[in-house]
Parts: sequence; C-alpha cells; structure tokens
Amino acid sequence: MAGQGTPATALLTKRKIAHSTHPYDVSPDAPNYGALVAAALGVPPARVFKSLVTEVDGGLTVAVVPVTGELDLKALAAAAGGKRAAMADRTVAERATGYVRGGISPLGQRKRLPTIVDASALEHPTVYVSAGRRGLQLQLTPTDLVALTGAVTAPIATR
Repeated sequence: MAGQGTPATALLTKRKIAHSTHPYDVSPDAPNYGALVAAALGVPPARVFKSLVTEVDGGLTVAVVPVTGELDLKALAAAAGGKRAAMADRTVAERATGYVRGGISPLGQRKRLPTIVDASALEHPTVYVSAGRRGLQLQLTPTDLVALTGAVTAPIATR
C-alpha cells in the first residue's frame, strides 16, 4: 500500500513539482487527529493542513486549514465571494473529490473544486497535506499548493 501512488502524487510527478511523501500510522477516528499526524511526522502542527469540503452558497469549495485551528465558515464564505458556508455532507465530499474522509487531498481531485488556502500556509517553507489516502501526507511548498489548486489565500482559520 505504501508504494501505491494517488491522483495527487501522479499530478505532482506529471507536473515535475518537487515534493515528498510521508507515511504515518494514526487512526482516522482518533481524537485530535491532526495533532497526532503532526507528531507522527515529527513536524510542527502549524505546518500540517487538513482539506475540508464545504458548500458556499450551494456550490462545493475546498478549505485548506492548519490542523491547529478550526475553519471560520464566515471568513470562508467571504473569501469565496459568497454569503453562507457550511460543511458538505461526507458522501457528497467523497463523491466529488474521489477520496475518502481522512484522506481527502486538495490535489488531484475527481472534479477540480474552487479552493481557499488559509493564509498562514505562506508563513512556512513547506506544508503537509493529505496525499489522497489515509496514512500518507505530501510535503510541498505552499506556493506550489496554491498554484496547482488555483487557490485563493485568505485568513479562513481560527487559531
């Protein structure tokens, strides 16, 4: 399983984007999952980002926020140019992205969704995001993440 690529890793390889993969072993149902992933990787939690599929004014949008904070739905709606944001249904999120909860990557999704990356990502030389399956993270520069997803950056996380 560790040797299998994902749509996210395939995209990075195809585009010749510098990245590295980092396996870890943390139960996706564990409380404080993100902090446990950061600890397993041996990196500061502020550099590990989670991908959350949301609905902004009825359309799906991906929010990429640090595992150390929570998504501010009002800030997300404003950054996306909408009025109201809510978390998307798990089944809808999985169907739209082609990934399962706990392994949703902002990269290589089945359908490219509008993406907002929390501005704090730009404070780090590299960040970690899901590689597209549970137990595997990608490390890449935040500028590559933003460019590949066509993301907007905005302060969308509470600290």
